[in-house]
Amino acid sequence: MAIRTVVWGENIHETTNAIVRGIYPEGMHTTIANALNTDPGISATTATLQEPEHGLSEARLAETDVLTWWGHKDHGAVSDVVVERVAKRVWEGMGLLVLHSGHFSKIFKRLMGTPCALKWREAGERERLWTINPRHPIAAGIGEHFELENEEMYGEQFSVPEPLETVFISWFQGGEVFRSGLTWRRGAGNIFYFRPGHETYPTYHDATIQKVLINGVKWAYNPQGSLTGITDAPNVPVERALEPIVERGPKLHQAGEAGYR
Repeated sequence: MAIRTVVWGENIHETTNAIVRGIYPEGMHTTIANALNTDPGISATTATLQEPEHGLSEARLAETDVLTWWGHKDHGAVSDVVVERVAKRVWEGMGLLVLHSGHFSKIFKRLMGTPCALKWREAGERERLWTINPRHPIAAGIGEHFELENEEMYGEQFSVPEPLETVFISWFQGGEVFRSGLTWRRGAGNIFYFRPGHETYPTYHDATIQKVLINGVKWAYNPQGSLTGITDAPNVPVERALEPIVERGPKLHQAGEAGYR
């Protein structure tokens, strides 16, 4: 069965900026989904900010194996209800790819628990990405390094938690470096942050970038299925204790009562 992937896009720059619209006439989300669908092991569809529930209803997320996320201009417009819904699915085992300026998205900051801030400069610089973890599945088929002729610079410090793995590091013409491919695990969910993807450059048309995204989706996929009880906090009655015990001392809760959250 193909990996069910939803490519989420903010879809603002493509509709309001002529340069971006010229590069991505159907939206960045469509370009990314089309690239993913070239692999027979992936079945990608799209969702955007403007759709009801941002295209991420509970029913749709329940049938999503991996979600990719690109946002920039209006992170604040994303519903907190949807953010919590996505976070729950990640904890349960849904994979998540956060792309470029998605580092400031509500969902990424929610899962990282840190500011996720960085240095930046929009000057169309050459970016050279070095594969520093060549045996990682996300780096499969990727050379020692590859280049993007024009990209926005992101520079350290990148205020995220220490990653599980670092796959790529970028160098920019201006001299800065940046950890451009990082992984984490939250609950049962795998998370991959991939830096390239500024909207005024044709980054997502690049064959190597598309290969990394395909690899990323396959890596993030959890074939074990959803760990749906991960957010439960069940009360275990005395009579269900593994060893016989006698209840003693005062307590706050009645038998079967839900705990405080």
